[in-house]
Amino acid sequence: MKYGYIRVSTRDQNIDRQLSAMLSEGIEEKYLYIDQSSGKNFNRRAYKQMLAVLMPGDELVIKSIDRLGRNYDEIIKQWNYLVKEKKVDIVVLDFPLLNTNLKIDTITGKFISDLCLQVLSYVAQVERENIKKRQLEGIVEAKKKGIKFGRPNKTCPKEFPEIIKRWKRQEITVQEVANQFKVSKSTVYRWLKNKVE
Repeated sequence: MKYGYIRVSTRDQNIDRQLSAMLSEGIEEKYLYIDQSSGKNFNRRAYKQMLAVLMPGDELVIKSIDRLGRNYDEIIKQWNYLVKEKKVDIVVLDFPLLNTNLKIDTITGKFISDLCLQVLSYVAQVERENIKKRQLEGIVEAKKKGIKFGRPNKTCPKEFPEIIKRWKRQEITVQEVANQFKVSKSTVYRWLKNKVE
């Protein structure tokens, strides 16, 4: 059986390029597993579901090695697990030299394939680290310009001093206040802290 695995890091990233490549390989959509998750580890819903159905002799198609993952050690570990333990062939569309269905029987062929896998896994992890570094640098620069991140704090309502009195008399709970103003309990506690101090 031929399966395809597609991964993007976030929900706003587009899977069309990978999907098109899989369909061109003749993989039916029902045999595609798609994750919208970071490549830092393999704790991914669709990936785990796929592992459960893969059988010896099956073929797993990925667009590129970084779609499998972006953690050097984890990629090597998963690759060996798939190929050596589950006896699954892996096809890497962007780098056919890695394809295990080529059945490279010479020691030189295996060495070159393993070496390429290690180099590409290294590149995938370095790129992930560079992405994180660029994001952090961007956040630092944005903060310097006064850009704030996260949701803005909810403004304390005008009638809150009366609520504090009722709360102190134990006539109303924090949960009831939260429900009344449609905010979280932590927001109510923050309001209380700011007003009581």
